[in-house]
Amino acid sequence: MNPIYQAIQASAQRRLSYADYMELALYDERYGYYMGEKAKIGKGGDFFTSSHVSHVFGKLFASLFLRLVERNHVPPHICELGGGDGKFARAVLNEWKKKSPATYKQLTYTVIETSPKQRERQLQTLGDASEKVKQYKDIQEFRQHAASFSGIVFSNEFFDAFPVHVITKENGTLYELFVAVDGNKLVEEKHPLENERIVEYLRERQLSLTDGQRLEVPLALKTFLLETARFFRHCVMLTIDYGYTDEELQLPARRQGSLRGYYRHRLIANPLSYPGEMDITAHIQWDALRMFGEQAGWQCVSLLRQDRFLLAAGILQYLEEHDGANPFSEKAQQNRAVRSLIIDEGMSAAFHVMIQQKGVDVDWEHIWAQREFLPFS
Repeated sequence: MNPIYQAIQASAQRRLSYADYMELALYDERYGYYMGEKAKIGKGGDFFTSSHVSHVFGKLFASLFLRLVERNHVPPHICELGGGDGKFARAVLNEWKKKSPATYKQLTYTVIETSPKQRERQLQTLGDASEKVKQYKDIQEFRQHAASFSGIVFSNEFFDAFPVHVITKENGTLYELFVAVDGNKLVEEKHPLENERIVEYLRERQLSLTDGQRLEVPLALKTFLLETARFFRHCVMLTIDYGYTDEELQLPARRQGSLRGYYRHRLIANPLSYPGEMDITAHIQWDALRMFGEQAGWQCVSLLRQDRFLLAAGILQYLEEHDGANPFSEKAQQNRAVRSLIIDEGMSAAFHVMIQQKGVDVDWEHIWAQREFLPFS
């Protein structure tokens, strides 16, 4: 029997919080979406990431990481949270080796990846570069092998897959939404809010709901940041994801929440559809990442839309001249990839990059390759 149905039947209340449902639907060892054999990313999967547009994405970040290391802001160590199939790591390592063989010898690359199948794919993707990579199933396992980490912490669509609780407000009363069973299908139930951790979250974040509004509560995000506070010491953290600020959360268009699924490149509005067979995500709350990051010692440097970040980091340098005779040449394909990452209607418009630093004082004016593309303060 599917573990979700088992867990609901075993529960005294015959229901699961959305956070528990997501944990099982995504990460159960036998039935979880991320744990299965099926490809998740790319044409044969359910969604794309920027890393799959072109290897130029990883090459650009390699150049940025290298500037941070060469200016002695951080040591040559990278920790990638949620490494996927390894395409980003491969692009970073290959570009770093080409640009700076000396620092490449000292470079270590750690990948945190829950799925054993994805870890296998990473090694296949990396090839010879896999000798530089250490893999761990979660941050707890990494902490068992290292007392602390200093370097660069990178993630691309990592936090959006963290389990979240879901609440709503009706006629002035707050409710938590749960997952239950009706016949042979999963359904949603609401019960008056009793979870004190959720109440505390709303209070410390100074969030209030309007009648009819739904909101995801990312307690797992808060826990991750606070529990790793002592582990990450002298670091720069770059987080790429889709999300909202607190101001955006209050807009009418956002009041139905953001929890949804992705199945065969289709957006599925009902997160209870296809349990274990589709990706389930929630837009991250940027102000939560900033606030709990500050509690954990992270200073928020900036939050930039991905296209503006890529321009500031120097992506235009990867546009190459070519004769145009062969539209399928490597140069032509790379130029198309660069344009797709920076055009207004491209995928970068949906993503932002948050930069945080801890235990270091980076001179960002000298890190950016194209400062004219940064927003004016």
